Amino acid sequence: MSKDLIIGLDAGTSVIKAVAFSLDGKQVDSVGVPNKVDYLDDGGAEQDVHRTWSDAARALRALGDKVPHLPDRTAALAITGQGDGTWLIDAEGEPVAPAWLWLDARSAPIIESWRESEIGPKLQAITGTAINPAVQSGQITWLKQHQPDLIAQAATAFHCKDWLYFKATGERATDPSEGIFTYGNYRTRAYDARVLELLGLQDCAHLRPEIIDGSTHHAPLTSEAAGAVGLHQGTPVVLGPLDVIATALGAGAYEPGQAVGMSILGSTGMHIRLFHDVDDVVISEEQVGYVMPFVVPGTWGGFQSHMAATLNIDWLVDFAAASAEMIGAVDIDRKKVLLTLDQQAHDARPGTLLFHPFISENGERGPFVNPKARAQFLGLSTRSRPGDLMRAIYEGIAFASRDCYRALDHQPAEIRLAGGAANSALCRKILGAAVNAPIRIVERAEAGAAGAALTAAVSIGAYDTIADGLQDWVSPYLGDLEPIDQDLAAVYDGLFPAYRDSYLNMASVWQTLYHVVRGS
Repeated sequence: MSKDLIIGLDAGTSVIKAVAFSLDGKQVDSVGVPNKVDYLDDGGAEQDVHRTWSDAARALRALGDKVPHLPDRTAALAITGQGDGTWLIDAEGEPVAPAWLWLDARSAPIIESWRESEIGPKLQAITGTAINPAVQSGQITWLKQHQPDLIAQAATAFHCKDWLYFKATGERATDPSEGIFTYGNYRTRAYDARVLELLGLQDCAHLRPEIIDGSTHHAPLTSEAAGAVGLHQGTPVVLGPLDVIATALGAGAYEPGQAVGMSILGSTGMHIRLFHDVDDVVISEEQVGYVMPFVVPGTWGGFQSHMAATLNIDWLVDFAAASAEMIGAVDIDRKKVLLTLDQQAHDARPGTLLFHPFISENGERGPFVNPKARAQFLGLSTRSRPGDLMRAIYEGIAFASRDCYRALDHQPAEIRLAGGAANSALCRKILGAAVNAPIRIVERAEAGAAGAALTAAVSIGAYDTIADGLQDWVSPYLGDLEPIDQDLAAVYDGLFPAYRDSYLNMASVWQTLYHVVRGS
């Protein structure tokens, strides 16, 4: 039987997905398994390390139940997953503690002190990435200070996908994107000793795994792992890039010769541009964002991410549903509530209200960092209606997106859009007008798994280069270009400065609210 499938395994924060693709990029079938986050009272956000592997194995076995003869047909298994965080493993390969996730806030005071000193800017100049509480170096520093016994037991500090790759192959490794933005130099694409010296982590150098490039390297699935996941021993396993790089690749951010932007408006908002010359890389003066080596040699990704995108929409839908329940309504259909609010927003006047989409309890991370930032409506009156609120939320998300592209110093020729907000034609229209760029929907359902699988297709020789695979794996899944509404763009050009000015003057208010809520 021919080896005609590649499996992409995408271990997200809340769901682990196993997706089967044909060698030319067509999605065959998929399985999702919930992934549990344990939130702690002290700001911690953890996952059980063994459970993540067992859930990944369960997803792969379930995929085998759906796809006929999957073990015989699998040419490669590609692994990607959530970025940042700390997964500590001892010399025998056993976890020494639960995994710290990118959501973990315990290192925030350490990060704040670094950002306010010369350490933050010096670190960013080397790695290209602004230090934040999600980054592993801050989490390891916290552990050194508070639980040094765990660091003493550890032999390797993984990220999520690295742990799964280790369990599948026995190799201790990370990919260039995650290794470099954490401890490396974006120019040399290698570890840089100055990072550990700046952070006082020289004694933790041994925790850094080897950096490998999945497009040129793969390892065989071990006998033990094969039994767990239901595939054949020896199946090539590829360590893909972390999820945002994999998603950017699978969703079309890489288009040689075109200045595209890539926006993913899911629970959070991610905005991406690519640099094709290291001297063109933009390092934000505001100490925000990431620069990562892209999966294509000689290419780098610039990333700006705001903490909440569709989380703001979810809040309003939940608020409306809860209001209906207060007066005795039962069996509220939240999808219908969403569609009704969307229609009312379509009928609302543009720019009636200003909204800052900082609804996350973790505040904001891009293009400014303030964990105390909170959402707000400006301009409410007795005439304000639910549709005005919904439209303002769409506009606030669009302005946050424009703000991120501003920090990336990028005016996209077009935006390739993925995520839940892309389902709303109105939200797409507002985004295009606010950023002044036409929108093209990404119709690839599992772009992260697809990006990892395309990397594996190159690794096993199905394509010579990533660029060779774009015509099969990416181009067929890009929708038609949706033009800019120029009249609406003129309105938003006038409103955007007010959007920025109003949040820039809120820091002291957020600080006061923070202390009131904490009772301090």
